[in-house]
Amino acid sequence: EGVTEVLARRSDHLQEKFMEVPCSEDYGSHKRFAGCTPRKCGRGVTDAVITREEAERIRRIAERGLSLGGSDGGASILDLHSGALSLGKHFVNLYRYFGDKIQDIFTEEDFALYRDVRQRIQQRIAQVFGISSSAMYLTKPTFFSRMNSTGAKTTHDEYWHPHVDKVTYGSFDYTSLLYLSDYSRDFGGGRFVFMDADSNKTVEPRAGRVSFFTSGSENLHRVERVQWGTRFAITISFSCDPQHGIGDPLL
Repeated sequence: EGVTEVLARRSDHLQEKFMEVPCSEDYGSHKRFAGCTPRKCGRGVTDAVITREEAERIRRIAERGLSLGGSDGGASILDLHSGALSLGKHFVNLYRYFGDKIQDIFTEEDFALYRDVRQRIQQRIAQVFGISSSAMYLTKPTFFSRMNSTGAKTTHDEYWHPHVDKVTYGSFDYTSLLYLSDYSRDFGGGRFVFMDADSNKTVEPRAGRVSFFTSGSENLHRVERVQWGTRFAITISFSCDPQHGIGDPLL
C-alpha cells in the first residue's frame, strides 16, 4: 500500500483544498476541445458547495429509488438518466419496469434539486480548472451508488478495483463525487483513495462533500471495501465533447 496521506478528513470543513498533479499523456490521444480539455490536472475537495441538508435531501431520493430494487451484492446503482437500477444480479430500466408508479417515488422538486446541485458542481470544477462551464457537458453514466459490506455476487459488485475513469468510461474528462453519508459514523471502510506512485491520498466522505478531479490516469483511484454500515454517494461527470453530452433527467 505504501504511505497513506489523508487529503480530507471527515472532521474537516474545507472551503476548498486543491492538489495539482501533472497531466498524464492520455489527453494527447483524444480530440482536444478549446476551453475545456484539461491543461491543468489535479484533484480538489470542497465542503462549501452543497450543504449537509441538501445532501440529506438527495440521499432520500437515492434511498427511495434504490428501495425499488438493489443488488444481491454489496454495490447498488441508480441512474436517473438511463433508468438503470440494480435488481438482484442484473439491471432493469426503472422507467419501463415501474411505469407511471415512478410519479409516486420521485417529485419534480427532486429533479430540480438534482439539476441545481449538478450546475453548482459544474461551475466549481470550471472555476478551479480555469475552463468555461459552458464548454462542459454532463455525460453518462451519472449515478447514485449505495455500498455495504455484503459480499460481491457479480463483477458489478466489485467496486474496489483501481481504475482510471477515462479508460473505464471514455467520455469522462472531469469526475465529481458528492458524498451523501459520513465516514466512520454511517459506515466503516469505503474511503476514496488516489493511488500515486509515491503514496496514497485518501478522502474521507462526509455528507455534502464534493470531491472532483481530472479523469485521466494522473488520477488512478479506488474505493476501499465498506466494512460496516451503508455508504451513499452520487457520481456526476462531465465531458468536453458535445457528442457525449446528455440532458438533465426529467420526470
